[in-house]
Amino acid sequence: MAEPFGTELFHSLERRRFAALIGSAFLAAPFAAEAQPARIPRIGYLAPSLSPEASRLIAAFRQGLRELGYVEGQTIALELRSAEGNPERFAGMAAELVALNVDVIVAGATLAVLPAEQATRTIPIVFPVHTDPVGAGLVASLARPGRNATGLSFSSEDLTGKRMELLKETIPGVSRIAVLWKSPNPAALVQLKAAELAARRLAVSLQVLEVRGAEDLESAFQAATQGASAALLVVDDPATFLLRKAIVELAARSRLPAMYGPREFALDGGLMSYGANLEDMFRRAATYVSKLLRGAKPADLPVEQPTNFDFVINVKAAKALGLSIPQSLLARASEVLQ
Repeated sequence: MAEPFGTELFHSLERRRFAALIGSAFLAAPFAAEAQPARIPRIGYLAPSLSPEASRLIAAFRQGLRELGYVEGQTIALELRSAEGNPERFAGMAAELVALNVDVIVAGATLAVLPAEQATRTIPIVFPVHTDPVGAGLVASLARPGRNATGLSFSSEDLTGKRMELLKETIPGVSRIAVLWKSPNPAALVQLKAAELAARRLAVSLQVLEVRGAEDLESAFQAATQGASAALLVVDDPATFLLRKAIVELAARSRLPAMYGPREFALDGGLMSYGANLEDMFRRAATYVSKLLRGAKPADLPVEQPTNFDFVINVKAAKALGLSIPQSLLARASEVLQ
């Protein structure tokens, strides 16, 4: 039996109305997507300052991200926070990044790692450089960190021994070396003990110079001169790094041939430096960030060791001290400053 004409018209109108609704839904979908763009990962970065040295390391990290295909502002966002030379600000800045719910926190200074870890036990933390993450309690072991922090580390003990050897090779007859260290710093104490072990092996005595700030530097160098030390070893520490220009100047004034860690000491007029290439370590830290964003767990990512080291000799500083650098050392240097 055929349906009445009115019923057929009603069904036809309903079919058209349904098709129109479906069509409008498909047309509206792209606009809805545009109204709610996909969230891009956010990386929190704790920087000690925005000084030229710190900015150089931040640039190395950004370069690492670019090499991995990330485009800042498009596929990734960087929430940069600077302590402006005051490490006490790290705790507040770390808490701020946690409140922002960033995906990863990069602790761009050794002194930033612990405040970051105290601020969160869930957000992954990457340290581009640390002297002793196991001793500091940040990781259970280098192979299996076991917690929410991982990254790159170098052994201060091994580097300290190597620096002592290079210093002895530079001044073969040296019998007493002053060691400048900043207290209280557990990582600096590890290096101090390594220096004592190396001194026994090299048959030299040590004069330990403890400083707590810039106000102690003058008296420390006076003590070194009065104590008949013939050379100086400066222990790695964020504080001594920030005070490097004053330290280099005092070493020159005291006519003490000195060995440092970061290459910036030699660039600023120091005699020699030997240490891990920090730019390379910060660039490699981007690889950790990428792995974590793809779902890796920080507890399972082994802490890596540096592969590139800088041995820098400042020939101009040597001439000012009346030193002749052995050709064997010049040949092994990665950089010779004239």
